[in-house]
Amino acid sequence: QRVWPRDSRTLGPRGLRMTRKPSLEAEGARSASRDAIPALLHEGNEGVLAALLENRNFDEGHLCLLLERKELSEALLGSIARRKEWLRSYRVRRRVAFHPHTPRLAAMRLARDLYLMDLVQLSLLPTAPAELRRLAEELLLARLPHLPLGQKLAVARRGSARVAGGLLAEGHERVVHVALDNAFLTEAQVLRVLANERLPGAVIVGIALHHKWSRLNTVRAALLRHSQTPPNRVHEFLRELSLGDLRALAESSKLPANVRGGIRNEVVRRGTGDP
Repeated sequence: QRVWPRDSRTLGPRGLRMTRKPSLEAEGARSASRDAIPALLHEGNEGVLAALLENRNFDEGHLCLLLERKELSEALLGSIARRKEWLRSYRVRRRVAFHPHTPRLAAMRLARDLYLMDLVQLSLLPTAPAELRRLAEELLLARLPHLPLGQKLAVARRGSARVAGGLLAEGHERVVHVALDNAFLTEAQVLRVLANERLPGAVIVGIALHHKWSRLNTVRAALLRHSQTPPNRVHEFLRELSLGDLRALAESSKLPANVRGGIRNEVVRRGTGDP
């Protein structure tokens, strides 16, 4: 057997050595015994890793260990993603979908088959491309109406801001309380939910009574546009808004009558005339 000269090798983009021609190491990997394969999984030669994929002794357990390596190339991951016999395993599909260098289309295809909480994790994964995280959110939002209460509570607790907002808008009282405490929920998402004029009352009341969100002036102004905001909270919000905010709010054409009257009374109370 011929040994190719060193100049037949080059470094890949992530430090893995690429081979332009078959090497003795690759041939050895292709025929290695089951017991010898684990040691080869740590090889830095991409040609050796590619040859391992052709080894008849290479099994699902070996593949899962290989996929733990974050520096694998897009080309190698693409080869794995094209092997239907391996993708029958959920363990493999999940690892390929989560790998930061999996080709975009392959990762997006595999994401559609992920379990619920794996989708939640993928939507928050910092190393995942933004497009893939967005797809995971879309898939979750599509599933929300069909989830049992227990799963909705789990997703409301751990989901992204957009997913928590989707559950919040559904209006289930228990889910509302959990979603409002979600660490990823943002002011922008709460305001987006409140922009819906047909929100269930439980959502409006939940936000109006929440210790965090009810303190924000932007959220208070949005709550004051809803007729189902508790009257005692309306009075409190109006008393704490600045005159500028009161005047801006008074210009809105969609205010409940009690809020418009409350604004007028509050401005008069402060002795500044009409709003």
